[in-house]
Amino acid sequence: MNTKSFATGALIGGAGVAAAISTYRKTRPRHETAQMTEAGAPKSAKVAALEFGARVLQPMTPLSQFDVYLVGFHPMKDDPEHQMEAHHFCRQINEDLMQCVLFSGNTPEAHLNGIEYIISEKLYETLSEEERQYWHPHNYEIFSGTLVGPGLPELAEHEFMKHKINSYGKTWHTWKTGSVDQPGDQIPLGPALLAWSFNHDDELRGCILSNMEKHLKIDTDQKRQSRKDLVPFAHPQGGVNVLRKAFPHATKELAGVMDKHDAQ
Repeated sequence: MNTKSFATGALIGGAGVAAAISTYRKTRPRHETAQMTEAGAPKSAKVAALEFGARVLQPMTPLSQFDVYLVGFHPMKDDPEHQMEAHHFCRQINEDLMQCVLFSGNTPEAHLNGIEYIISEKLYETLSEEERQYWHPHNYEIFSGTLVGPGLPELAEHEFMKHKINSYGKTWHTWKTGSVDQPGDQIPLGPALLAWSFNHDDELRGCILSNMEKHLKIDTDQKRQSRKDLVPFAHPQGGVNVLRKAFPHATKELAGVMDKHDAQ
């Protein structure tokens, strides 16, 4: 399968998908998670004029290829109580590699706060043990319904998630923009933070999840149920239990989510 079809609508094809995407872009729910006001003076008229000229005259070719929109959640690996809702704008480079820029929301005012690279299980298996410590597993995000593609027709989103089963992500957050229950920084401070994935129920704080569901009008429980048919495609993954000690209360297992070491 040519993965570029995810972005073009050819995945399930036809004018109906294109029309659905067009309608969603006009009416999609707006959501901004940043809990701060960035430092700095308002734009001057001169800067705004220069910005307009650049927009008209300069090509933005690399950015125009980022045509897949996903929303998920990240804890920081070394500080799991630091949790963020991440709006991913992604480009599928080839069958095994995707790259994403991360924002605090989907509004014109959203703040760039990180990057993520997504690789297939096949590429992950080529990595050294040292390198694997940077790559978090994705199966829980998929089977829990907390990784979503807002605006995608249900069948298209389902097929996309099937393609991402057993994948891994390498994520760095460069700006602590905050969440519904945590304040953010006015400018990017300190080093970039390596993010991880949630891998058990009750690790992600409920207020962060419900805030996304409310604003984007998404029912993650329904998505969890609808993705059960994908469980047979799941393999044990590395890194599932990395944050287990940080969340001792999160003991419920989810079908399709298993740490490689437990499977041996």
